Amino acid sequence: VQLQASGGGLVQAGDSLRLSCVASERTFSEYFVAWFRQAPGKEREFVSGISWSGGTTFVADSVKGRFTISRNNVKNTVFLQIHSLDLDDTAVYYCAASSSRRDYLSSLNRRNRAKYEYWGQGTQVTVYS
Repeated sequence: VQLQASGGGLVQAGDSLRLSCVASERTFSEYFVAWFRQAPGKEREFVSGISWSGGTTFVADSVKGRFTISRNNVKNTVFLQIHSLDLDDTAVYYCAASSSRRDYLSSLNRRNRAKYEYWGQGTQVTVYS
């Protein structure tokens, strides 16, 4: 499965942005999908994830209330809506997919990059004041 992340850009603090992750195969609808981000000089961190059906979502405490994840399995796409962007949101955002139907139930596993078989190339989000 190939993942293509897009939607990043240069945005002003306080603005909103929607990132998209499009998959090359329809089996994508069977995968747990997550968004990670990596800021300059920092580790890549989990920010949000969504179950294969879209019925269960997870958001990191650090971005709760501002980040919303959703998916459209007909279009093989997962979205990350970001509101009230601030300077700390500046990072490269990656989408990742896991075929496991159980791993995502554990917070530790959701944050573990090694649990994801497929990764997109990343999309840069830069926030300015």
